[in-house]
Amino acid sequence: MDNIKKIPAKQAVEQLINKATTAVSHNELIGQLKDQYNRVTIYRSLDRLVDDGKIHRIIDMDGVSKYAMCHTCEHDHHHNHNHVHFSCTACQEVTCLENIIPHFELPTEYTTQEVNFTVSGVCPKCN
Repeated sequence: MDNIKKIPAKQAVEQLINKATTAVSHNELIGQLKDQYNRVTIYRSLDRLVDDGKIHRIIDMDGVSKYAMCHTCEHDHHHNHNHVHFSCTACQEVTCLENIIPHFELPTEYTTQEVNFTVSGVCPKCN
């Protein structure tokens, strides 16, 4: 963690999210970077990373925003985050299940821009 202070906040946030095995919240990042960057800097870094197409935002079952890397997005910023997110009720971790794509059909007068599909239950680690 000592070398984190030597790199810009956006890069530090991106590195932590990239290393994470589950989606992380703003508060979790503050806990990891509290001595290096303030909460506003971390929040702005998250917004920039979302805008840059590096990470995506997931709203968990409690309405908390969590962030995960974009692993399946194309380099031309065509984002497809329409995969299932699993929110564990025991440990509160949110995991992207990128190999499960939900299917639904909307009436023709509606246009989908983004899908936030979250399933809650108990993850394999807590089961």
